[in-house]
Amino acid sequence: MYIFKDNIDQQFEFNKGKNLFYHGIIDSLKFSPATVEAIEKIDLVDMESRALLIDYMANKALQAFCELNQYYTFNTKARQALKDLYKDLFENIKSRTKPTPIIAEQHYANLIKWLQETNSFAEKIYASKGETLGSVACSEYSPELQLEILQLDIGHIAEPVLDIGCGREGKLVRYLRQKGIEACGFDRFAPDASFLWKSDWLEYKFEKDKWATITSNLGFSNHFQHHHFRNDGNFIEYARKYIEILASLKIGGCFHYAPDLSFVELYLDEDKFRIIKRNIGSYHFKSVIIQRLK
Repeated sequence: MYIFKDNIDQQFEFNKGKNLFYHGIIDSLKFSPATVEAIEKIDLVDMESRALLIDYMANKALQAFCELNQYYTFNTKARQALKDLYKDLFENIKSRTKPTPIIAEQHYANLIKWLQETNSFAEKIYASKGETLGSVACSEYSPELQLEILQLDIGHIAEPVLDIGCGREGKLVRYLRQKGIEACGFDRFAPDASFLWKSDWLEYKFEKDKWATITSNLGFSNHFQHHHFRNDGNFIEYARKYIEILASLKIGGCFHYAPDLSFVELYLDEDKFRIIKRNIGSYHFKSVIIQRLK
């Protein structure tokens, strides 16, 4: 099992950064020699391991795409379609009815079609780019820096706390819990932990009157801003989710986020919400606190 996972990691590294919309990319996307060797041992994989490996491949693919463009979005339907794609790949390899190079070519053609259908804007951006794309710098900031940006005083944080888009390590959540603060978070690539959940913020259900503090550093509002300025952006759903987040605050609770969302904040009812904004060093954006008053 671990040998196959290592091989999957190597295969993704082998094609890392390839631009799926580059002309002639199909000729460049191939199985690595190690993958071809592993294919010969595919009969050793039992049904339970097969399911785990398919999940592992699909998750690795999602991470690889998001490393190239953090604004890619994959809902439940898209993730299931990707899993089905890898399920078909596994079956084609196992059946051995086609030569390995043909299996690889068909798989990558299906992957390109899937990305076109789930994130149509990508082809417009990358069709004129080179064969290889650079990764997006999207590192998880230290808890201390996040607290500073979000205007949070560690000694006066109201509980419970929810961190939206907490990152692959959940650094801020772990830091707060070490300080004895009731905190949890979610992210589409969150690690396994009882206080961290795997979820996309557009699919997460925010319960009313539940949270005293909600945080999101360069996460939800950054993506909301991106969709607002995109011609084909999903700005309406983001606006609805923004209102849902505010409704999930307890009376007196606060939503701390950055960057600011001036285009939507100006429509908030002043009788229901108090807005506090602050410049953050030399950054071009502002940090915001929205407090629910009633």
